[in-house]
Amino acid sequence: MHSVTASAPGKTNLFFAVGPLLEDGFHDVASVYLALDLREDVTVSSAETWSVTVSGNISAEQIASVPTDEGNLVVHAAKHVAKLANVSGQPTAFAIDKHVPVAGGMGGGSADAAAALLAVNALWCTGVESKLIESVELGADVPFALAGGIAIGLGRGEVLTQIDSVPEINLVLVTSDEGLSTPAVYKRLDELRAARGVDPTFAPEAVVPEELIRALQSGDQTAIAALLRNDLQEAALDLRPDLKKTIDAGIAAGALTGFVSGSGPTIAFLVVDADTAESLAQKLHIQGYRALAAAGPAVGAFIREEN
Repeated sequence: MHSVTASAPGKTNLFFAVGPLLEDGFHDVASVYLALDLREDVTVSSAETWSVTVSGNISAEQIASVPTDEGNLVVHAAKHVAKLANVSGQPTAFAIDKHVPVAGGMGGGSADAAAALLAVNALWCTGVESKLIESVELGADVPFALAGGIAIGLGRGEVLTQIDSVPEINLVLVTSDEGLSTPAVYKRLDELRAARGVDPTFAPEAVVPEELIRALQSGDQTAIAALLRNDLQEAALDLRPDLKKTIDAGIAAGALTGFVSGSGPTIAFLVVDADTAESLAQKLHIQGYRALAAAGPAVGAFIREEN
């Protein structure tokens, strides 16, 4: 083979509880991941030097913000495959076709890494695909980008349990060119908790409620809306107060509810069906927001093309 293209989904978190701050600086979390039909495609081919090029249907500003050197997660993914296979990593060219907002709390970089893991494994014929799902050192969201669907994530988010028989969930996403740093959002959450007299190292244990799982499987969008939660939202809105205006605008335009996706700044709105998603996206677009309809659960990473 001369090149391989793999695809992986972006995500949102329908539920995200943040537990205690641990000694290693991370937090225990309890998440409900939803893979979305916004996908990243990564094409890999053998080359004389490592290189990364980026294109896609996101804004030029966001494309320009993606690293094109060996600091990009796709290069780390390739070197991880080489380590798993106990081989020397060959210089590789990566072409990333992005459809997931950058630094938007939607796991675009993790999707790139997941797609690169599959593509490089196929290009190099290393045969380590069964080990790739354990690649949490590339990022806590990478195992879910490989798995897709809708799943509970525990630990740092990498301990996954799929939720079966969930009907389609329709969302509208409002993106922002000004990103939010995930470490900064977690740090602010700890500060806000401490200001309320809650020691971050003794925060309540993070748990996904059974009621939410039942609501997801029933397809009752109103019940789902009432149970959505994101502990990072408080900190994201504190750092970016303008996002509250976006949430209010979407709810006023007909969304069941709105919430910060992951660490933000993308705002997700839950709606009853695909037609409503398209209508809401258009209403928000007229108001000057960059809005797009999306749906899940979407399939996880897969090989799209081999040449």
